[in-house]
Amino acid sequence: MRIIKVYLSILILSLFVLSSCKKQSISEKVDETSVNDNNHPKLILTKQGVKNIRSNLGSIPIFDESLAATKAEIDAEIASGIEVPIPKDYSGGYTHVRHKRNWDVLQKAGVLYQILDDEKYAKYVKDMLMQYEEMYKKLPLHPKTRSYARGKLFWQCLNDSNWLVYVSQAYDCIYNYLTEEERNKLETNLFRPFADHISVDSPQFYQRVHNHSTWGNAAVGMIGLVMGDEELIDRALYGIKDLKLDTTAKDDDGGFLNKDGKAGFLANIEEPFSPDGYYNEGPYYQRYAMYPFLIFAEGLHNVKPELKIFEYKDGVLLKSINALLNLSDADGDFFPLNDGQKGMSYYNNALVTAVDISYHYGEQDPGLLSIAKKQDRVLLDDSGLAVALGIKKGLTKPFDKKSINLSDGPDGKQGGVGILRNDDLELVFKYASQGSSHGHYDKLSYSLYENGEEVIQDYGLARFVNIEQKGGGNYLKENKTWAKQTIAHNTVTQNETSHFNGEYEIGSQHHSVLHYFSSENKNVQVVSAKEDNAYPGTEMLRTMAVIKDSDFEKPYLLDIMKVTSISANQYDFPFYYFGQVLQTNFDYKTSAILKPLGDKNGYQHLYLEAKAKANSNNSKFSWFNNNKFYTLTTTTNNYDELLFTRIGANDPEFNLRRDPALILRRKNAKNTLFVSTIEAHGSYSPVSESAVNSNSNIKELKVILDSESYTAIQITNIKGNSKIFITANTNASTETKHTVKINDKNYEWSGSYYFK
Repeated sequence: MRIIKVYLSILILSLFVLSSCKKQSISEKVDETSVNDNNHPKLILTKQGVKNIRSNLGSIPIFDESLAATKAEIDAEIASGIEVPIPKDYSGGYTHVRHKRNWDVLQKAGVLYQILDDEKYAKYVKDMLMQYEEMYKKLPLHPKTRSYARGKLFWQCLNDSNWLVYVSQAYDCIYNYLTEEERNKLETNLFRPFADHISVDSPQFYQRVHNHSTWGNAAVGMIGLVMGDEELIDRALYGIKDLKLDTTAKDDDGGFLNKDGKAGFLANIEEPFSPDGYYNEGPYYQRYAMYPFLIFAEGLHNVKPELKIFEYKDGVLLKSINALLNLSDADGDFFPLNDGQKGMSYYNNALVTAVDISYHYGEQDPGLLSIAKKQDRVLLDDSGLAVALGIKKGLTKPFDKKSINLSDGPDGKQGGVGILRNDDLELVFKYASQGSSHGHYDKLSYSLYENGEEVIQDYGLARFVNIEQKGGGNYLKENKTWAKQTIAHNTVTQNETSHFNGEYEIGSQHHSVLHYFSSENKNVQVVSAKEDNAYPGTEMLRTMAVIKDSDFEKPYLLDIMKVTSISANQYDFPFYYFGQVLQTNFDYKTSAILKPLGDKNGYQHLYLEAKAKANSNNSKFSWFNNNKFYTLTTTTNNYDELLFTRIGANDPEFNLRRDPALILRRKNAKNTLFVSTIEAHGSYSPVSESAVNSNSNIKELKVILDSESYTAIQITNIKGNSKIFITANTNASTETKHTVKINDKNYEWSGSYYFK
């Protein structure tokens, strides 16, 4: 495969040289008309960038290979002919997919025209755009009526905006190839009406802070930059002025529209991003939004450098790329916080854009080059060239993911996400804000990974993206009835009711609060946060530690959930594990007939498979997954119940995965404490059929103090060695000195916690 790629690269370079000998170069054509045409290309590719790319062709392997692959792809498209069908389908349907394909093909063909100086690509772009011009001027709203903001090419304005973001780049690349009459025709009948429909005609889509609107802002702004239309650029940056909307109307995701009147590209940078670069909708939608954020920012940088867009809000756009990369597991898959599809990773095209632009316009972090090498492709523009040259010069260094705490909210004061990493273990602890309309009701929830594999999972979203057979590829009703509900997450559910009663308007007013984050000691890393609004009259304080102890084979997780309430409640505390049950130290009775665990708030989707009464101070549960062993040890009392459940009840269309969980249920409790450890240990070889270290290394988990100020846990291993972990529940300042007497022994330390 490598030999083929190199051959294609050499072939492309040869074709380029021959082409240059036969006809006048694009750069010369640009010089002849630059007074009148604003020096195209200028948006993403630049005139100087094209010269630099040409001068390096044949000597920059990753760029040459990316170019060869793109040329082969677009040549095949040209050979198959142009298809511009009348729109009629939802996501995943033929016309939807074809128009999506067209925007990608147009952008790539435009770039090939600039780099290879072959007019067949410009002609192809022109011919397709003229077909769109002919169709669009007679096109009504899309026939599918489900969207809160219908497009014309697509069933929703969001996809229309996607189209214009890409096609703007194609238009910029062939701008000088077109006659003035052809440009006027396209701009008058296609591009300006297209931009007006996205914005002026669809303010409920355009005039708000949301990833949808970011695409709309970028679309209007980018075509404005190409055409030199200052009114469109202004509309993109600041929104439509003096416009009133119905703020009681809801969008497709259940969020209210335009509640604060803020709109435009700059507002979409100001509001969702924290100073650390965390995007409040979560990494899945941050990935989706990063393309319009960065590609429009690049266009603004090139055409309007006076805006200093990459410095806006203390350079948060470039910071956000580092944050997003840190929100991925060992395999590069993004953690599915809020609405997030599992498997989305930094191999996505949007992240190729993010990595290349971050490297080129940022501090040229050599760690980004290692991500680019894994992606095995670069953008065919100025930023892609910079990355290719960096790799060629041998500047690559590993991208080092460390433990990190990312604040949420425009000022960084609306909770956040803490990630603890130790060897192959990764803990993702969510104490963030609601996360806009894509948020879930999961305060103080977590997920756990070992070497990129889920140990304790977050369900993610209930949607089959772009699969037409499943709800037109859009969100399924189970996303609201299951995936967003509290019981679907690894946190406390009180009285079988979701946090904030599952109401967006209430949840969006509150956020959890960081108690402390400590990652300086690589052997003991801790994150702790409070939540006192999810249930009126109930306070939750969760402290989670990843501990590396020489007495254990691997790092393990210690989890302390302290609940304080003014009334007695039922608390459900789930563990969404993967794999097969191996062993328990409690006797359970399986259900002869599977019935739902409840009738609402997500409980209607859980089958009760088995049930047990806890019969000791520690309940232990071991399971087996991916040839590895795991053990949960949790403190219990004789009144606690242990419920084996499985997702899938009341799901006649099989929209939900049939994943298992163990739920610890504690009834009629006012103030209570859930303490657990999760160990990853041992391995199994199906070849040699041998199991190594298949048993838990913990003999006892014991609460030795639980007061308003401190909680102390004793962890004793099977050899009889004990360690004490004490967390400060009130004053957790790093400078505070603590003295605690437990069982006639004094413990003294400075800081948030003690472990010894």
